[in-house]
Amino acid sequence: MPSPYRALFAAPGSKGFSAAGFLGRIPVSMMGIGVVTMISQLTGRYGLAGALSATIALSAAVAGPQVSRLVDQYGQRRVLRPATLISLAAATVLLFAAHYGWPDWVLFVACAGIGCVPSVGAMIRARWAALYRGTPHLHTAYSFESVVDEVCFVFGPIISIGLSTAWFPEAGPLLAACFLAAGVFWLTAQRATEPEPHPRERHGGGGSAIRAGGLQVLVATFVATGAIFGSVDVVTVAFADEEGHKAAASIVLALYAAGSCLAGMIFGLLHFAGAPERRWLLGVCAMAVSMIPLLLVGNLPFLAVALFVAGLSVAPTMVTTMSLIEEHVPRAQLTEGMTWVSTGLAVGVALGSSAAGWVIDAAGARAGYGVPVVAGAVAVAVGFLGFRRLKRPAPGRGGSVEQHSERKERHVA
Repeated sequence: MPSPYRALFAAPGSKGFSAAGFLGRIPVSMMGIGVVTMISQLTGRYGLAGALSATIALSAAVAGPQVSRLVDQYGQRRVLRPATLISLAAATVLLFAAHYGWPDWVLFVACAGIGCVPSVGAMIRARWAALYRGTPHLHTAYSFESVVDEVCFVFGPIISIGLSTAWFPEAGPLLAACFLAAGVFWLTAQRATEPEPHPRERHGGGGSAIRAGGLQVLVATFVATGAIFGSVDVVTVAFADEEGHKAAASIVLALYAAGSCLAGMIFGLLHFAGAPERRWLLGVCAMAVSMIPLLLVGNLPFLAVALFVAGLSVAPTMVTTMSLIEEHVPRAQLTEGMTWVSTGLAVGVALGSSAAGWVIDAAGARAGYGVPVVAGAVAVAVGFLGFRRLKRPAPGRGGSVEQHSERKERHVA
C-alpha cells in the first residue's frame, strides 16, 4: 500500500472501524439486487421484484437523512443499533413473507422497513473527519472510502446473485442482513473513534442540513449523477442481451467500477491547491462528457473500454464532493450532510433506471444510452447554475477552511 495510505491507518482504531465499515456497507449493494433475484425465482414476477427493490431505495432515501440527523445529535452507538434492529426485523419479515407466499402488501411494508438501514459509509467518513479534520490525510481518507464503495458494488451483487441462484432464493438477502448486523454492531462497539455528538440544546439551531445552499446544489447535481449510474446499469444489461452475451454485462459494469477504483487510489496520493469547487465542477463535466461515446457503441469490447474510461472521473468527483460537504455543512450536521448526498444518488438511480427501461422498451438498448447523456447534461447545468453557492462556505462548517479561520482568530486575539 502506498505510504499515504499506510500513514492513514497509523491512527489508533482506524483499522478496526474501517474494517467494520466495509462489512456493514456491503449490504447496500447486495440487498436490492438480492430481493430482485429472490422474488423473481420464487414467483417469476419481475414487475413485483423491481417494485420491491425500488421501495427499499426510496425508503432509504427518506429515512437515511433522518437517521443520520439523530446520529449527529445523539451519537452513532445510541442511534445505529436501534435503527439496524428495525431494518433487520423488517428483513426477517420479508424473507418469511417471500418464502411462505404472504400477501404482496406485507412484502412492501417489510421493504419500507428495511429502508431504515443506516448510511454506514457516512458514519465511517465522519470518523475519518473527526480524526483528520484540517489535515491532508482527510483527502486520502475520502479517496480510500470511495475505492471501498466501488469494491462493494463490484463484489456485492456477484455474491448476492450467486448465492440466491446456486444455494436457495433467500440466501442473498439473508447474507446481506448478516453482514449489516455484524458490521454495525462491530462499528458501534468501537467507542474511542466515535465522533462527539452535538445535542441541539447545547449547540442551538436544530434545522436540517439540507437548508445549506451549497448542500442543495450538491444534492441536486447528484440526483442527475445517480441517474447516470442507474441508467448505465440497466442499458448495459439490455445491450449485452441484444448482443447475445447477457452474462458479460457484469464484467463490463465491473470495468466501470474498476476505472473508478483506479482513479480513486491515484487521486488519494495527490494533493491540490486552490478552490475545491472548481475541481468538483470539472469532475462533473468530465462525467457528463464521458457518456457521449456510449452513443457510438457497436460491440461489447468497445463498450467495456468506454465505460472503463468513464469510470476514471467518478471517484475523484465523489472525493471532492465530500470535501465540499465539509465546507458547506456545519460540523454538528456533517453526518446528515453526507447522507443527503447519498440520498440524492439513490433517488437519481431510481429515476435513471426507470427512464432507461422506458427508452429501451420503446427504441432499443442503443437509444437507451441517450438517458445517461441527458442526465450528464442536467448535472453540468445544475453545477454551473449553483456554482456561486459553492463559493460561499457555511459558518460553523467542518472543513479545512474553518481550521484556517480559527487559527487566524486566535492569532488576532
